[in-house]
Amino acid sequence: MNFLILGSGKMGYALAYDLIRSPNVEKVILADANTKNLKSTTKILIDKKIIPVALDINNEAEAIELMKFVDVVISCLPYNLNLQVSKLALLANKHYLDLGGNEEVLKHQFALNDLAQKKNVTLIPDLGLAPGLVSLIALATANELTDLYEIKIRVGGIPLEPVEPLNYCKLFSLNGLINEYVEDCAVIKDGQLFKIPSLTECEIIEFPKPFSQMEAFYTAGNVNNLFDILNGKIKHLNYKTIRYPGHCNHMNLLKQLKLMSSDPVKVKKHNVIPRDLLLTLLEDALPENQPDAVLLRVNVIGVKLDKPCEIIWECIDYADEVNNISAMMRMTAYPTSAIAQMLARGDISQRGVLKQEESIPLDILIQELEARGITITRSERIPVLA
Repeated sequence: MNFLILGSGKMGYALAYDLIRSPNVEKVILADANTKNLKSTTKILIDKKIIPVALDINNEAEAIELMKFVDVVISCLPYNLNLQVSKLALLANKHYLDLGGNEEVLKHQFALNDLAQKKNVTLIPDLGLAPGLVSLIALATANELTDLYEIKIRVGGIPLEPVEPLNYCKLFSLNGLINEYVEDCAVIKDGQLFKIPSLTECEIIEFPKPFSQMEAFYTAGNVNNLFDILNGKIKHLNYKTIRYPGHCNHMNLLKQLKLMSSDPVKVKKHNVIPRDLLLTLLEDALPENQPDAVLLRVNVIGVKLDKPCEIIWECIDYADEVNNISAMMRMTAYPTSAIAQMLARGDISQRGVLKQEESIPLDILIQELEARGITITRSERIPVLA
């Protein structure tokens, strides 16, 4: 099996690290226009399976030629490039995965379904943790139940040692993070689908020590497909991001001051884009390469065997400090690597642009994650409805 990873940042690094450890993987082409990132990554990941290539994705002919040497293309590029790369993968007749994160881009990718089917190619966008793993868990569990009532998804990456005032660190693309805080997010309440502002309805959520009380609030773009699949079939469905207490209020202040806006503002004689300024300041202010953890909880409530039932999935995963892989990298890249290998070896045979929740076998994925030291527990109880 041969793979092309586009982007050699944190997620590209973790994907390459995982892929080269599979005895069935022969070659991993790691491509990036940022040669500094590329050299840094390949200097650490010294393995004959890895082939570093300097590539500007806008050089489409070169990109397509490179794709011809692999079975699966995996994009770890910024979400705004995913549609372009999807089309290039189709031109090269290659299977394609990405880490997603934007609802509008996702809609355009699904419009490629007929072409992908004609070319006998599989595209699965929006993989990773959220979007990704949590959606698979939620739908697979929902399919066990009848009279589906509620799904609550809570997940977040956090530093182990928070630093005031934001109590956060750089775990993935800050541009993608701000996008989650800016865009409105979908919810289903009382059976109705609608959009509400992100950074709202902050709640307290309990985890074992050392975390104890955390907060969770609405953010956008994390379980896009679930709302399409379950609309009209469930009473309540929502997703919230987990952070240390106080983070939501701080980010909301920045949002209310329009520092997340992409509309230019005149400052003296210059036009300044507030979002660009905020991203620059956050890059400097937020710590990087801090030990982190990912907290995950998915609650699914319905009826099982004619009795009310609540199924709960939980996970707390920590950074692999020995190999310089954060918990967020593990929980994002490892599921994607496992799915890429499933696709390459034929475990996923459906063609077209697929919704991961309906096409990826959860039991196999959970086994793959357990083999990588990621344990997600499941329990059942009689639900207590508010």
